[in-house]
Amino acid sequence: MKNKNQFTLFDIPKKDPQKKLDKKYTSKIKAPVYVPKDRQPFPQELVDVNKYQQLLRNIEASNVSELEKIFLQHAATRHIVFIFEKIADYYAHASVEMQELMEESALVIIDFDKAIEHGYIKLSEEIADQFMEDTNNDE
Repeated sequence: MKNKNQFTLFDIPKKDPQKKLDKKYTSKIKAPVYVPKDRQPFPQELVDVNKYQQLLRNIEASNVSELEKIFLQHAATRHIVFIFEKIADYYAHASVEMQELMEESALVIIDFDKAIEHGYIKLSEEIADQFMEDTNNDE
């Protein structure tokens, strides 16, 4: 017997095609405008690597195999914290080449089409159709 917090695949409620969705949300999306600060941060200010470095020390001191250490070192990179406000400030003052590399790494998303091209934004056909429908209704 399952308790009330357990679900199976077949417990997922089906959508009622006769029900219309409430119009609680708007499809009009305005991208925030970022105003960069006057000072470009130093590259070392863009990340917090304290937890990452502690994990690396623990991994290096461990008795696990070299292959396991390599795996754990890769996994430890998940604990590098990117400080996006400072990254945006850095980007605003960076060379064109650096800006392009930052965009390619999705550290900033400036151009929606370029973000799609690099695979960082994926629209399903259903979402795209809904967007077009909402856009046409707003005109």
